[in-house]
This record gives sequence, structure tokens and C-alpha cells, in this order.
Amino acid sequence: MHLEALQDIEILFGLAILTVLLARKLALPSIIGFLAAGIIAGPHSLALVRSTHQVEQLAEIGVVLLLFTIGIEFSLKELMRIRQMVFLGGGLQVIVTILAAAAVASLFGLSAERAVFCGFLAALSSTAIIMKLLADSAEIDTPHGKTTLGVLIFQDLCVVPLMLFVPLLGGGGTDPADIALTLAKATVVVVAAHYGARYLVPWLLRHVVRARSRELFILSVIFIGFGTAWLTAEAGLSLALGAFIAGLAISESEYSQQVLGDIMPFRDAFMSIFFLSVGMLLDPAILLQKPLLIVVVVTAIILVKVCVATAAIRIIGLPLRISILSAMALAQIGEFSFVLAQSGQQHGLLPADSYQLFLAASVATMALTPLLVRLATPLAELAERIVPAGFARGSQRLAERNREVQLSGHVIISGYGLNGRNLAKVLKHLSLPHIIIDTNPFTIAKERKRGERVIFGDAAMKEVLSHAHIETARIVVIAISDASASRRIAAQARQMNPTIHIIARTRYVLEVEPLYRLGVNEVVPEEFETSVEILSRVLRTFMVPHDEIERHVAEVRSNCYGMLRSMSRRHSHAVGISGYLAGAELATLRVQEGSRLEGESLRQGSIKTLSGATVLVIKRGDDVVPNPDPVWELAKDDTLLLLGTAEQLAAAGRLFRKE
Repeated sequence: MHLEALQDIEILFGLAILTVLLARKLALPSIIGFLAAGIIAGPHSLALVRSTHQVEQLAEIGVVLLLFTIGIEFSLKELMRIRQMVFLGGGLQVIVTILAAAAVASLFGLSAERAVFCGFLAALSSTAIIMKLLADSAEIDTPHGKTTLGVLIFQDLCVVPLMLFVPLLGGGGTDPADIALTLAKATVVVVAAHYGARYLVPWLLRHVVRARSRELFILSVIFIGFGTAWLTAEAGLSLALGAFIAGLAISESEYSQQVLGDIMPFRDAFMSIFFLSVGMLLDPAILLQKPLLIVVVVTAIILVKVCVATAAIRIIGLPLRISILSAMALAQIGEFSFVLAQSGQQHGLLPADSYQLFLAASVATMALTPLLVRLATPLAELAERIVPAGFARGSQRLAERNREVQLSGHVIISGYGLNGRNLAKVLKHLSLPHIIIDTNPFTIAKERKRGERVIFGDAAMKEVLSHAHIETARIVVIAISDASASRRIAAQARQMNPTIHIIARTRYVLEVEPLYRLGVNEVVPEEFETSVEILSRVLRTFMVPHDEIERHVAEVRSNCYGMLRSMSRRHSHAVGISGYLAGAELATLRVQEGSRLEGESLRQGSIKTLSGATVLVIKRGDDVVPNPDPVWELAKDDTLLLLGTAEQLAAAGRLFRKE
């Protein structure tokens, strides 16, 4: 029996390699290749696999590991920030989807009980597929990624009550005392798992780490993840929810990155088995017997789920664009719907022929998910052009609370994540005028209480940027994770203020050139900045002198940013000095007490002679002097604007520091 199971896994993986390679050559996502391999190897096709039950058990491990790693990558504090999204957005989506799907199912002649059960099946979406797609595209931290995750968390919480209602719909009845006991057990286990993981896990990991055994560390991590999942399953909740709670607990510890690195290979392997197992459930014969009916059912599911999810997310106050992006991601049937379907079969709510129809429609919606996610952005942009601007930008209640503030020479910060918060904190400390634009209504309310100038809305919209006084602003900082939204914001900002200085953050170097084409002045690719920081820390560990480290870092920066500046010059639409200087940079340096330059006049030429940089402007107090006279004598706290290469500016920086 064990050899049979090993043989089945080997056959599945071998077939998956072929189908995934073919899918990639056709520019299709890997998920479609895995589903196709499962259909081919399944008992209803070539019957290459005999131990289907064991394959399904391995697939459950894949889902557990996926949610475990997502919990680690997420943050408990972040989850508390989106709790309104979880309960309000998720609650509306589940309830309205059940009602809408039941109404559509009744049009096909189903009884009220079966129609409501169809609503149960349609209400859940695939956590495994959606989160893998978001993780692969680095969009989990985007506004629509967080919104989607919030809805999925609520769906997982709903699995238990939906399972309890299935016998009632089937006419079998369920003792109210049993229902109350199950719900009480679920609540106790979730609370116990949360606090146990929060306080017990760090203590356990500290002792394991002291043993200096990688094998023991991995074993402990698996024990924590699977143990929490088992506890929640014993209470009637889903395994995935328990794994997510365990991941959240570990995310708060200092060992989270090591855990993530150790678990990732296991997760990817088992997740492929999950998609294979889903494909194995389907009997391809039904595709030939009822093709038209399957198309109608799939279309109805996608339309109902997209419309309902868009409306639910829009109702809680998020902009139309984020609502559509999240809704398109949620448009498939979920893996836990299969569990409900099996229960429905036992209680006479889903006959055998209807079960295969459900499987065919479910697999089709799953296979279409990557395409729907890809189409979401152009669909959202089209919708924003068609619908009234007031509706597209989000909650009118929040928009009306955007107080008109007269600003000039200020910084507009688009996105209030980690980068936006840090920037706003420093600008506030320096008393520099700034205004924040964000799409999270709950963040808006919280930050307004703290005295921040915050505007609710999508910064890519003309009305929102106008409200932020972009015409008189000095800088726009695009600090969001969504590459598509960053491009839209940059284009709109450049159109409304041709001379404004635009700084954009992006994840990868490959995303830099499209932003320069749109007129962004400076692009900071996190991928490159991370490499520079790693270089600096490695050299410090080897006790390389600080000046030598600065020289190497300046050289690396010069090579990379020289390439980026050449992109900027090729595509620049902005008017400004940075567009015309080849290989040059600007730097602001302050004269420190005890430095070589304190008390020295510009006539002595130390800056030019020893560094090669040129002094453009001197600021003393509130006085700003451009092109200063050579007789100017430098004093403590004078701020100078210098022009030069990266190496020249690094050399000049040493002259300004205390000797």
C-alpha cells in the first residue's frame, strides 16, 4: 500500500511537470497545468492514480502550510487594523452572496433548501489559489490584497456555522444544544490557540534555538503549525484557520524569517498536490454531456460573486478600483466548498449528477482565476472612466470630512504603509508641510484623531489630487506597493503639475523604466536598495573601514543609478535641473561643530579642492543664498546644497563631519 502511494505521487509529479511546462509555453499560470494533470490522472480519466484518498490528505497539508506561511508573512497588528474589513466586508460578502446565489439557483427550478445550499457553496472562495497568486505577484501588502485577505478570513470563520446548517436544510435536524456546544468549543479553541501561540510559542522557540539544531527548529515549527491547526479542526473549525493563527503568532517573534525560509519548500511541494487533487475529482465526461449548462453555471457564479463582492467592499467605504480588484480575485469556488458539497451529498441536497456539475463549474472558476485577476486592472480603469467620480473615489461620508486646507510647497504622500508613515513622522518632526492620501477608511479615521492631514481617496484621481493642492505642491511621494496604481498616480500627477518633483517607490528594478516614461523624477527600487544595505553590513562585519565602505557603496550606487538616470533622461517629460545633468547628483549637507569647514570661507576652496563638488546654495536660518559669494564664511549648522558625482558628494560629506 505504501509503495502504491509513492507510485501515485511519482506519476502525479511526472505528469505535472509535463503539463506545467506546456502551460508555461502557452503563457498560462502553473495552476492550470496542475489542474489539467489531476484531471488526466484522476479515476474518471486514465485512472493512473489509485490511492486518491492519500493524495487528498497530502493536499490538506498543502493548504495548512500555505495559510501557515501567509500568517507568518502577515502581522497580528496589521490584522487588527483590518478587523473591520474582516467582519464588515467579509460578513456582507458571505450573506449577500448566499442570498443572491440562492435566488439564481431557484430560477433553475431548485427547491428553497437546495437553492440556499447552492448559496453556501458559492459564498466561499479559494484561499489557496488567491493567496498564491497574490504572493507570486507581491500584492499581499497592497490595499486590494489586504481587503481580499480580510474577506477570506471571514469566509474561513463561516465554515463551521455553514456546516451546522447543512443537516437542517437536508431535513435531518440538529439539536440546538449541539450547535451551541460546537460554537462554544470553537470560540474557546480559537482564543486558547491565539494566546497559547502568542505566549507559549516564543518561549518554546527560544529554548529550541539555544540547542543550535536546525532539525529540531524545523520540527518545532511544524509541531506548532500543525498542532494549532489540529486544535481548531477538533473544535469544528477549518485546519487552515488554525494554521493561519499559528503563523500570526510566529510573525511577532524574531524567528519569523528563518521559519519562513525553512517552510517555503515544503509549502510549494504540497500546494502543487492540492491543485492536482482538485483536478482528480472531476469527471471529464460531464464536459461533453452538458457543456452549455456548465458555461451558464460558471458565468452565473462569476457574475454573482464579482457583483456582490464589489458592492460589499464598496459599501464599507473603499474606492471602486480596490473593490473591483478584490472582487475579481474572489470570483471562484473555494476548496472548503468541496467539504460542504460532500456533506450536502450525505443529506440529499446534492445528487450525484449535480455534484459532478458543481465540480466542473468549480474547477472551471479556479482555472479562470488567473485570467480574471489579470483582467481586473483594465476592468477597474474602465469602470472608473464610466461611473461618476464621486462614486469611484469611495465613501462620500469620508470624502465630505476631507477639510479644505490651504497648502503650498508641501509634500503629498500617496500611501500610508510603513514607508509613508516613516516619511510623515520625520516631516512632522521637522515641521515640513505635508498631506497624506490613503484608501483605508479605518486608517484615515485613526490618523485624523492624531492630528494628521489625511485625505481619503485614490491618488490617481484628478479630484483627489486637486483636493491635496497638487498645483502648489513641491513633491509627490508614491509610497504604495501596487505597481499599476503607481503608474496611474504618476501620470495623473505629472499631467496636473508639469513641474512637480515625483519620487516613486517600487519593488523591482524592472518596474523602474515604465515610471520614468511617465515623468517620475526619482525611482527607488527596493530590490537595489536591499542589495546595497546587505553589501554595507557584510563589509562592516569584516571590519572594513567606514570610508572604504562608503567608497564601495558610492561606486555601486553610481553604476546602478547612472543607468536609472539614463532612463530618466530618455523618458523625462518634467522640467527641472535633474533632467539635464548627466551622472550628477544633488546633496544637502550640514556643517557640524568641530568639522574642518567650520569658520572657513568659500574662497579657501576646501570643498572644491578636496572633493570636486560645487556649492550651489547656502541656507542659514531662514535665509537662503543661491550662488553664494566666495567671501562667505561657513558657520555651525549652515546647510549647503552641493552638485557632484556620487563619489564627489561622498568625499564632501566627510568634510562636514566632526574631525
